[in-house]
Amino acid sequence: MEQMKIGGADIIDEDSLLLKLKENPLVRSIYRVLGRVDAFKGHAKAFYFEVVLSVHPCPKCHGRLNMTGISECQCSDCGYTFDPTTQFQQSPCCGSNLLRKTYHYACSRCNRTVPSRFVFDEKIFDSTYFREMMIESRNRKKRKRVEMRRLLAESRSDVLAFSEIPDLESISGMLDDLNGFIQHADHTPKHNFDIENNFSMDDYRDHILSVLTWNSMLFSNIAPLTDDCRIDRVRRFITLVFMQNDQEVELTQDAHDIRVQKVYNEAYS
Repeated sequence: MEQMKIGGADIIDEDSLLLKLKENPLVRSIYRVLGRVDAFKGHAKAFYFEVVLSVHPCPKCHGRLNMTGISECQCSDCGYTFDPTTQFQQSPCCGSNLLRKTYHYACSRCNRTVPSRFVFDEKIFDSTYFREMMIESRNRKKRKRVEMRRLLAESRSDVLAFSEIPDLESISGMLDDLNGFIQHADHTPKHNFDIENNFSMDDYRDHILSVLTWNSMLFSNIAPLTDDCRIDRVRRFITLVFMQNDQEVELTQDAHDIRVQKVYNEAYS
């Protein structure tokens, strides 16, 4: 056995101490004591339920009842299984029936917690109640998604059908303005830009969300944030790609443009 001296006192290390305890006959006997305690606990529990159920016959055939689970009993004659707490026990405050909650019983009138006489030392868990609440929660979310899709579909504009070919010359000065715009775009100086220079994706994200509605919008119609059109276009596109990855928008190809559709998110509600 290894020992260390601290301040003149012998200190036994942990492994040596455990080995010494296992060799102790009193410690070895404790496992038998614990086994007997568990056995006594089981007998006490069975006797307790036998006494409690002895005054309650089966509500269907008046047969003998036996506990088969946590706050669950079964008739030994007809096999009827039920919750004895809700069947036999009443609230001490007003005599009302008890309701089984997720982890306890409560008075059906005042909702006051009432300990069950048919629970020994366990904690009840109403799996049926929990399952029903989960199903209702999923159905509620599903109904909300369906309703939002319906509202979005109703808010979309009708298809624009042209009865004749558009004539650009019918608008005075429009061709000259378009030519000037194209020439200006062709003479835009080329920049060796760095997309990370003063680029705040959060600013672009807030800007895009502020201009989007529940109707789809073309990428080219999103107003720029900087004077440099080429840099701004790249930054808008990068931001939209990340927003689509986060399921905030949906991007689809629309001829030579990109159509941006805002995706419903519970954070918007």
